[in-house]
Amino acid sequence: MSTTTTPPAAGLEGVVAGESEICYIDGYAGVLSYRGYNIHTLATDATFEEVIWLLWKGHLPKQIELDGLKALLFANYGLPAQVVDFLKANLKASPMDVLRTAVSMLSLSDPEAKDMSPEANQRKAAKLMSQVSMIVAGFGRLRTGQELVAPDPSLSYAANFLYCLTGKKPDAVMTHVFDVALTLHADHELNASTFAARVTAATLSDIYSCVTSGIGALKGPLHGGANEEVIKMLLEVGTSDKAVERVHEMFAKKIKIPGFGHRVYRTEDPRATHLRKMSEDLGKSTGHEDLYLMSSRVEDLVKEEKKLNPNVDFYSASTYYSLGIPIDLFTPVFAVSRMSGWTAHVLEQYHNNRLIRPRAEYKGNADGMPWIPMGNR
Repeated sequence: MSTTTTPPAAGLEGVVAGESEICYIDGYAGVLSYRGYNIHTLATDATFEEVIWLLWKGHLPKQIELDGLKALLFANYGLPAQVVDFLKANLKASPMDVLRTAVSMLSLSDPEAKDMSPEANQRKAAKLMSQVSMIVAGFGRLRTGQELVAPDPSLSYAANFLYCLTGKKPDAVMTHVFDVALTLHADHELNASTFAARVTAATLSDIYSCVTSGIGALKGPLHGGANEEVIKMLLEVGTSDKAVERVHEMFAKKIKIPGFGHRVYRTEDPRATHLRKMSEDLGKSTGHEDLYLMSSRVEDLVKEEKKLNPNVDFYSASTYYSLGIPIDLFTPVFAVSRMSGWTAHVLEQYHNNRLIRPRAEYKGNADGMPWIPMGNR
């Protein structure tokens, strides 16, 4: 007896691929939450270190737990000498290529790399959070001829990243903005990079391989990098009027406006709500208010003409630029934040694992094709 199946939607849109307790999204209501805590609550009240703990452990940390996590993150900032040498030897390479390879290299210097116990994997997750931050910030300095900056134990995770990147301790506004930005980018359910990390984890490969898979997926322009295109467009046009002209030109040529629309959300991306405000506030304090004003004009136009809302990438572009982050580090910075979500998902996959092995809807020739001898082909 033959059976028929309904083929999945292209790109597995709407297909449930597994169970998770980490992240919840309602794209029609515009809801995003981590472990039951709404993103608006976390953006308003939590520090990024609290969010890391929440993603990993499933509950908010007590003060002693938070202090312990901060101490653990700080203790793991140091990079292996061979990784530093690799950064210095590839100063002209793409930052995402460097990050992908450097993260894979970290396993070679970790004596616990092959230890798959829950305790060892938790320690490796903490190492990855700290060392990835230093890889991105350190590479940003080394390629401009500057020395590495040692992190400061008095600074938060967010502040230390900016300090190790720029060599200047950020003020309270910049620290707060970047801390919230890290929280907003920390996790987003089974996006392409997280799914890639979980697929690798399901084979029981090591956590370094898992997050390297995630970085590889994030590198693709259909996942990471949209905020780079947004800021390039804003800087190129220079004024709000010219930005409007550019968008009209893109409409006419049917070119997608970067930073708008989302596979999941049918209303405003809740992360964009906070980034819009941060772009405005930080722009005023750093002299980049023009970028916010241009962004606002573009948003109004795209909403009016195409009924599309900005996603997380649109206002993060001007926010990151105002923080002094080089444009080609925007996607690596995304990885710095998302490392918290990737590692949380990998740990969850290890905890209740089954090999992820979907099927494909076959569209080729039917079985039984006759063999054609070489002389008759």
